[in-house]
Amino acid sequence: MDLHTALGPLQLRNPLIMASGTFGYGWEFRDFLDYSRLGGVIAKTVTIRPRKGNPPPRTCETACGVLNSIGLPNGGIDEFLRVGLPYLSRLDTCRIASIAGETVDEFVEMARRISNQGGADAIEVNISCPNVKKGGMAFGADAPATEQVTRAVRAVCAVPVIVKLTPNVTSIGEIAAAAQAGGADIISAVNTFLGMAVSWPDARPMLGNIVGGLSGPAIKPLALRNVWEVARSVDIPVMGVGGIVTGADVLEFMTVGARAVQIGTASLVEPTAMERILSEMVAELDEHGFSSAEQALGRFKPSQGPSCCR
Repeated sequence: MDLHTALGPLQLRNPLIMASGTFGYGWEFRDFLDYSRLGGVIAKTVTIRPRKGNPPPRTCETACGVLNSIGLPNGGIDEFLRVGLPYLSRLDTCRIASIAGETVDEFVEMARRISNQGGADAIEVNISCPNVKKGGMAFGADAPATEQVTRAVRAVCAVPVIVKLTPNVTSIGEIAAAAQAGGADIISAVNTFLGMAVSWPDARPMLGNIVGGLSGPAIKPLALRNVWEVARSVDIPVMGVGGIVTGADVLEFMTVGARAVQIGTASLVEPTAMERILSEMVAELDEHGFSSAEQALGRFKPSQGPSCCR
């Protein structure tokens, strides 16, 4: 089975990429996964300065998912360049760094330094963080701001630029188009959905930050719809993210236009999930007469009405 896929300038062994938030910097999964079997990995998001993250509790299990309010704890860009990026660069797969900033200048500085040092095949720009110079608005919730930060990062970056979008907007297609206009090579969709959980007997929040991001199987239908909308709105490749736990899930995202997918929450409960999902994907393709993963790409035909295949 030919699982190769081209994600813009990136050539991947297969469409499965370990998502940023649950992956860490590489050493965390070294005893569970053979990185050479993966399409790629995305390191945990780094910020310009060290961050402690949000107050605990930081996670809360929900029906078919997980709420998290981790808050991007990390050692900052200096530590990442000294320790994280050298380790990441040795992994035998496509290696992607992830950055989040509070200002355009922070995004630019991190992208420039990572690009200049080398070792990352691409940089994912996480624009779901607050833009404190604009009253706390997330870059990814505003089309002009999305285009601005993307254009600025693209100007200093020698590797492909991936823009990671938030689903917590009115029109994700509009935001995706702005990222493309700014020079993005690839769109990553989507980040987590805002949610909350409470303990009703004592009327208290379950998370220290009160609200958090919902991930896991519960969000798959929502993420799938967002990916379909993004794929219809841009001409650049799309990575699908959100609730993927089986090989069939992967192929659903590819059918609506995603050239690759990211696996996140599934790896929290099953560290070897990536290899299982890859095997299931091959079995699904073979069962339905496909000889390659690329044959499944973009086959969605809404004009022909609903399917009775269940």
